[in-house]
Amino acid sequence: MTAEQVKPGPALASARTNPFRRNRNVKPLAQDDAQRQGAISALAFELLGGRDAALDFLNREDAILSGRPIAVATQSEAGYASVERELRARSSVRDTPDGG
Repeated sequence: MTAEQVKPGPALASARTNPFRRNRNVKPLAQDDAQRQGAISALAFELLGGRDAALDFLNREDAILSGRPIAVATQSEAGYASVERELRARSSVRDTPDGG
């Protein structure tokens, strides 16, 4: 092998980045926040008829709620209650014959 055909050695470890590495700057949710987030997600799945409709509702900005429902419900009990009311109102509209 000539000098031109020699393969370069492995790159330095510090030069590599792992896109799947856990972001160490993110704090986990507080227990109460996590419980509200799980509860509102389960309620949305149940009342809106499945995963796609629930995820769409929870993650889309909502003018009535002044933000994303998942974030509003997670922040406080009052936020949870307002998102729950909106979910129940929307599910009752879906259940009526002319509601869609």
